[in-house]
Amino acid sequence: MSQTLEGQVDRIVYSNDQNLYTVVRLKAKGIPEPVTVVGRLAGTTPGQEIRVSGKWETHTKYGRQFRANSYSISLPVQVQGIRKYLGSGLIQGIGPEMANRLVKRFGEKTLEVIEQRPKDLLDVEGIGEKRLQMILDAWEDQKEVRNVMIFLQGHGVSTGYSAKIFKQYGQDAIRVVTENPYRLATDIFGIGFAIADQIAEKINIPRNSIIRAEAGILHVLEKMTERGNVYGLYDDVLRQAEELLGIDQSILQRAFANLADSRRIVVEDFGADKKEKGVYLKAFHAAETGLAKRVNALLTVPVRSHEMDAGKVKKLLEKRLAITPSTEQMSALQTTLSSKISIITGGPGTGKTTLINAIVTVFEAAGKGVLLTAPTGRAAKRLSEVTRHEAKTIHRLLAYSFKNGKFQKNERNPLDADVIIVDEASMVDVFLMYHLLKAVPFTAVLILVGDVCQLPPVGPGNCLRDMIDSGRIPTVFLTQIFRQARESLIVVNAHRINAGQFPTIRAQNRRKLQDFYFIQQDDAEKVVSTIKELCRERIPNRFKLNPITDIQVLTPMHKGIVGTTNLNRVLQQALNPSNDTIERMGRTFKLGDKVMQIRNNYSKEVFNGDIGTIIHVDQKIPRLTVKYDGRSVVYDLADFDELVLAYAVSVHKSQGSEYPAVILPVMTQHFVLLQRNLIYTAVTRARQLVVLIGTTRALAIAIRNDRPQKRMTRLAFRLKGSE
Repeated sequence: MSQTLEGQVDRIVYSNDQNLYTVVRLKAKGIPEPVTVVGRLAGTTPGQEIRVSGKWETHTKYGRQFRANSYSISLPVQVQGIRKYLGSGLIQGIGPEMANRLVKRFGEKTLEVIEQRPKDLLDVEGIGEKRLQMILDAWEDQKEVRNVMIFLQGHGVSTGYSAKIFKQYGQDAIRVVTENPYRLATDIFGIGFAIADQIAEKINIPRNSIIRAEAGILHVLEKMTERGNVYGLYDDVLRQAEELLGIDQSILQRAFANLADSRRIVVEDFGADKKEKGVYLKAFHAAETGLAKRVNALLTVPVRSHEMDAGKVKKLLEKRLAITPSTEQMSALQTTLSSKISIITGGPGTGKTTLINAIVTVFEAAGKGVLLTAPTGRAAKRLSEVTRHEAKTIHRLLAYSFKNGKFQKNERNPLDADVIIVDEASMVDVFLMYHLLKAVPFTAVLILVGDVCQLPPVGPGNCLRDMIDSGRIPTVFLTQIFRQARESLIVVNAHRINAGQFPTIRAQNRRKLQDFYFIQQDDAEKVVSTIKELCRERIPNRFKLNPITDIQVLTPMHKGIVGTTNLNRVLQQALNPSNDTIERMGRTFKLGDKVMQIRNNYSKEVFNGDIGTIIHVDQKIPRLTVKYDGRSVVYDLADFDELVLAYAVSVHKSQGSEYPAVILPVMTQHFVLLQRNLIYTAVTRARQLVVLIGTTRALAIAIRNDRPQKRMTRLAFRLKGSE
């Protein structure tokens, strides 16, 4: 039998943005102690008065709790509730401290004063004309937002997302959501198909409707691209959409036809008998076909071969760089001088950076203009440091406009260069590679440098691998490990791992520091405890490294005891004692935290994978300021979900970065992700120290597994012209 509780939200214990499951502590009327209420309670904020209907249950771990089936929210009327409501960060310009002052001054009439006598707020310490206007603007926005929120919270949307929906659509929000809630999944970061589908169900959009079928197909394709694929096989997409939506295939086939007719997807026939079908999202098809056409066009341009006198080149490099190039490096140099497009690939210690310096020196000596670029800010900065030449990110090189979202450099406005060198090319996804190639003039030489044995890009495609596999582009494989590099166990073991061999582990010598360690531990909780000890004490004390800026924990996955989520929670507590915090949506950020941007935000000029440090916390606004490589970026409340803690990050997110020390847990809990190229990539991120911690069984499984999941791309086929 359903029961009803009424009361004030005391605090949010847990909130999941994906499924909207929320745990709150409620000061319920008629019950002396706060009670735990669980369910999809999106939109709840401390201080709000809520009414929930549901039933009592006893959880095996958490005890007695009230499971809510439905709920409604109203503004608080009591002092304590008003204080919590205003201090929750919902009204910009008012944080917990300011909320205390307001309630102390106006009591239960605080909200009435804000609404009817706002000038009275000037009597409160800390509120001047500027902040008053900020508060009033936010209050007016909230009045409009409240109408939207009242509508949305009844349809399973959280407070944070409601604000984003209002920001995106304004007064049209309710109309947009009512007409086609599936737009939210594509228009607003963080709102996926599941949430949009819940809203659609509540506003009575039929489960077998065409718009739902179309949205489901697009969602399946988007999920495939998130896993790095450029397309999906028609039968696979159809099957997954059918499983997701639970509707008849005939409806899905109609939806496929609609999407193809409207050019939102592209369906291609291929295979030996043309009976196999590939399904692309429109933008992905344009990028892959456009990239192939551009590469093929560049390859047809006659090469202006630059003659190389080996003796003169060696003298030049000895004079300018104080190096004597190896036979392998001289061969690579000759390839770049005689090819329109060329690829140089090799592992750590094989002299890729030295070769880049040599290429720049030789071309500049011939009077050629050279541009250096890399896919990330970290990689570009490192390239600048080691070459002593300016290197830009690809976005900056192509003059990406943050206003219109377009690259200003393209085939009509190409780059002004004779030679373009791209470092860390294995990280470049199909979209970025396409736009880069469009901007390469037909008069220029393009040189791609990278380690093809590392993990493929975070984004879709596997361009460097596909270009090599096509056989169309001259490729040099650097294999010689130089003497100085051979002294490093990091380099030696990286190559052993890449060759499928177990790493060499030397007996520990307490007097002599090593650069590669393996700690045997099969208990996940003890692994976490050891990682905490390594970061906080052992590595800083023995290697004199900063625990936050110099040590990076890498892990294969996000979930689980040794996943990024739990490790970040543990390491934040261990490494950052600051009490200057902001809590939002179950996340806690502290002054001094290491954080990572998890999506491209072109307006802020920060990108997926960028790591920075929180240098300012403003609880009153509330607002965070993060410093990235000398540049400060401000995050308002609505942007907080773009940040995560970065004491521990996934191996994929570490691509293009180098750290003084890397700690990598290798456990059988990560079985699905235990792959040779993942371990190899993690090890090659370290400059001074690698510590693997886990079981030899898990490490052996990973090293033996040299068959990483193949990405669905057709770039190699298109370059071969085999279609």
